[in-house]
Order: sequence, then structure tokens, then C-alpha cells
Amino acid sequence: MPLTSDIGGVVPIAPTPFHPDGRIDETSLDRMTDFFGAAGVDGLTILGQLGEAGKLDHGEGLAVAKRVLGRTRLPVIVGVTAPGFAAMRALAREVMEMGAAGVMIAPPNTLRTDDQVVGYYRNAVEAIGPDVPFVLQDYPLTFSVQMTPGVIRRIVTENPSCVMLKHEDWPGLEKISTLRGFEADGSMRHISILVGNGGLFLDFETERGADGANTGYAFPEMLVDVVRLGRAGERDAAHDLFDAHLPYLRYEQQQGPLGLAVRKYVFMRRGIFASDAQRKPSQALTARAKAEVEYLLARLARTDERARLAG
Repeated sequence: MPLTSDIGGVVPIAPTPFHPDGRIDETSLDRMTDFFGAAGVDGLTILGQLGEAGKLDHGEGLAVAKRVLGRTRLPVIVGVTAPGFAAMRALAREVMEMGAAGVMIAPPNTLRTDDQVVGYYRNAVEAIGPDVPFVLQDYPLTFSVQMTPGVIRRIVTENPSCVMLKHEDWPGLEKISTLRGFEADGSMRHISILVGNGGLFLDFETERGADGANTGYAFPEMLVDVVRLGRAGERDAAHDLFDAHLPYLRYEQQQGPLGLAVRKYVFMRRGIFASDAQRKPSQALTARAKAEVEYLLARLARTDERARLAG
């Protein structure tokens, strides 16, 4: 089914598994898809920035999409960000024909004015077609493009196919409150807001009106439970669970390839990936970094065990 503004819960950003020689690891890709489904997530996003989409050629991207779409019944969002609209259109149309629920589009870092940002998304929709639901990715820390709440409202108003915001501004709590205020006063229609940044502020972002998380994290089941507990009104339980994961989550949220290296290493430790390899250019974990991750995982395991015994 096509993506709508009703999407909520947890829609993880999936990393792409590779063999040490750089080939896509299809067996690990299958195992990851099954793992996410068993974790209780509400959808998947593939070919995002931390999916190393920019390191795949067009055919490889299609192959990853086809394999994931053929293995899960969850709604799948496919990142189609590209240097030009021709490549964006080609990938978007092909993955939608395969059964994708929608696509995600990030802005190029050349945009500087509000009108340029709004115009870019107008042109993107013209390229992929107004029938393709899309996710607006707002990640100024990486893309260096500032989208004010007013700009987001303009994009949403002008493009009915914009059904979701991937909110990754930081700090960004007030932005969520402002956007929900636009909905309350009738100046902007409802869209889903799912948050990124590794879920670093998820506990308070959902309280401000976010519908869940659209982010990568090595323990997506925690994100699922935090959102579930928050919806049930169990605020303290949600925060307690989140706080238990925060030391490791913070470490994994280091920017760029280092954070991805941590996540892939833990996916390998959990038996999801056969290798923690990234495609070059990449950054591997040092022996000391691995020891720090192991320390944090041991602390998390002890916390989980104490919580189990207390329960």
C-alpha cells in the first residue's frame, strides 16, 4: 500500500551489508530484513545515507530494493536522493513498480534560500511524479540546508504527495511543537513526523508530537518499546528504558562513517551481519573503539538483566 500520513511507530533506516571484498551480502540482507520484522517495527527504509546508497550503482540499488521488497510485507521506503532529477526519477519509478510504499528525498547541500529549498522539492515532485508519496528529509547537520517550520509548511502545502517529515534537526524539539501548532491552527495539513539522529531525543520528541522514529539503531526493539510505552501513557517506564540504552546509543550516534562502523559491528555481534564491512571510503573501528563498545554492551546487558529480575 502507498505510504500515507498515518505512518507511525518505528521505521528503521537499514544499513547495507557487505562482504569484506565489497560485494553486497545478500544472505545478511535477508537476515536483517527478517530481524527487523521480528523486532516489531512498522516499516523499513532502505538506501538511505547510512545505507551507503551513494556507494551503490543504479543496478545494485535496484537489486537491494528488489530483495528486501520480496522478503517483507512491511511498507518499505526507498531513498532516491541523487545528484540530478533524471537519476532520481529512474530509481523512484522503478522501486515503486516493485512495490515500494514511497520514497525519501534529501536536499542537496547547494540550497541556501527558502525559495531554493521549496523550488527544489517542487522540481523533485515533477520529476518523480505527483503520484509517488515522498518523505521530506530535514537533516541540516549533514546536508547544511536549513528548513524553517515555515519552509516545511510551504513544501507540504504545495506538494500533496509529501506525507511524512523525517525530522533530524538538532536541537529540534521546538520545531516539532511549531509544526504541530500549524496543524492545530489549520495552516498546515497533517503529516507524519518520524525522527532520526539515532533516536537520541526520541523520548521527548514523541511527547512533542512526533509519531515515532525513522532512524538506525542497533537495538530497534528498544525504539519500538519506547514508542509503545509512550503511547500507553507509561512515561516513566518509557524514559527508564530509554535511559538504560543512552550510553551506548550516544556512542553509536557519532557522526559519519564511525557511527555506522559501530552499528555494523554490533549487528555482526548480534548475528545479523556476517561482516561489519563498509564500502570504501570507510572508517573501521580501532581495537580500542571495539573495547569501548564491548564495555557499553556489557553494561547494557547487566541493566537488562536487573530489569528482568525486578519485573
